[in-house]
Amino acid sequence: MSDFGGALKLLSEHPRYDIAVLGVPFDEKSSYKRGQAAGPAAIRAVSTGKCYNPETELGVNLERDTVLVDLGDVDTSGDIDKSFGLITKGVSAILAAGAKPIILGGDHSITYPAVRALASPFPKLDILHFDAHPDLYEDLYGDRLSHACPFARILEDGLAVRLVQVGIRTATEEHRALAAKYGVRWVEMRDFRDGLDLTFDNPLYVSFDLDALDPAFAPGVSHHEPGGLSMRQALGVLQSVRAAIVGLDVVELNPSRDASGITAAAAFKIIQEVAGRMVRP
Repeated sequence: MSDFGGALKLLSEHPRYDIAVLGVPFDEKSSYKRGQAAGPAAIRAVSTGKCYNPETELGVNLERDTVLVDLGDVDTSGDIDKSFGLITKGVSAILAAGAKPIILGGDHSITYPAVRALASPFPKLDILHFDAHPDLYEDLYGDRLSHACPFARILEDGLAVRLVQVGIRTATEEHRALAAKYGVRWVEMRDFRDGLDLTFDNPLYVSFDLDALDPAFAPGVSHHEPGGLSMRQALGVLQSVRAAIVGLDVVELNPSRDASGITAAAAFKIIQEVAGRMVRP
């Protein structure tokens, strides 16, 4: 039973909603192992109210305190331009309804078309990005839309005023140069300390690549990069950040490498806690 801990409402009964889940089963821009297209289904499957309840750690009851609906999946069966266009269209529809999107990926390339949708309602947008990788390549193997490039495209298009990246541990010279060019703040794992205090002045979009977590906590990703965040550390940052969160994506879940379902469970936990912060900043 896929019901997000019992919090999910039926769209037919609640045409006016506050938060909408949108799946993007897409992995065509993955540079290594494929399988992230199955991510949305895996997160939904693990979300059963038979196992979880709708209460967040900070005391928000997602069943009682908000209206959360699931709008299904974006059609990603067409070519790249069509798929990316439909992602932007789907997120735009949620924003036009006055709601906040929670996007289930999918590889990380989907963040670029998702953020494009926020440009109109939020011309001044900040982004908090959790990842082992900066995803700041100008191109990867000649592909400017690779899952290794979304934040290069976002910054190039002026879609974010401020970008903070947490969990980085695979930086290259090229990444460092682009980060310096655009004033990106990195919290690299070698420098990470508990109690990280982040404040954002503009509406905040959160993009959470599950390989930001150490593989011990999230084995179900295509790129295992040891030395990452613990689940508790990631939740600590999300729970303490001072910002008005207007959107979230959780990406790079690869169920084919997640035999125990622990990574899908981690993704669902992140969604629950961020949804709670959307309700009560």
